Amino acid sequence: MRAEVEGGGVVNERGDGQPLGGATRAGGASPAGGTGRKPSGGGVRLTARGAIALVLVATLVGRVLQAVFGPSALLGLTFVVGCAGAVVLVNRRDLLSLVVCPPLVFFVAALITEAVGALGAKVPVQAFGLGMFAVLSANAPWLFAGSLLVLLVAWRRGLATCVRELREELRAAGPAPARQKAGGAGFAPEPEGYFEPKVYGTPRDDHPSQEQTADGR
Repeated sequence: MRAEVEGGGVVNERGDGQPLGGATRAGGASPAGGTGRKPSGGGVRLTARGAIALVLVATLVGRVLQAVFGPSALLGLTFVVGCAGAVVLVNRRDLLSLVVCPPLVFFVAALITEAVGALGAKVPVQAFGLGMFAVLSANAPWLFAGSLLVLLVAWRRGLATCVRELREELRAAGPAPARQKAGGAGFAPEPEGYFEPKVYGTPRDDHPSQEQTADGR
């Protein structure tokens, strides 16, 4: 065992040249080649459900602001802001789940708000239908903008990799290869419970043959 000085740092080594105990080399590097520093946190991350809930809440808040202040752009603007925040904060593995959800989330938010608003109308069904038509038609550009924004940001964050991983998982979890046809190499066992023992005829010892019967006479 010897001690060497490397760049002002003392390293204890055995005869095989490996560091002794938890000793680290100069510069704070660990024996395994690491830097000895803990990785910095990745910040706030949302699951797919959390990101979808964020878009839904933002859309509902926008509808309330639109009802209070009047400008119709408030609903679409808050929807786009919610989509941007969701796609930035969601985990990378959940990007594929989030990409297909903004139109559905907007429709659900409109369904909730218009259903609540139609409760006090004289003809609730008519008021609900007209309200849904007005909301969806007026905010169609915002809906398209939010969906496109989610797709572009998700693609930049690695959506193609998520699609590739999903394809590999589906391929790995696919059905087992079909059994070989009769006459081919290999053995294809019968399914469980299929085989039932059958008896064809009876053993010779149980019934005397014709020759034994003739001799007995």
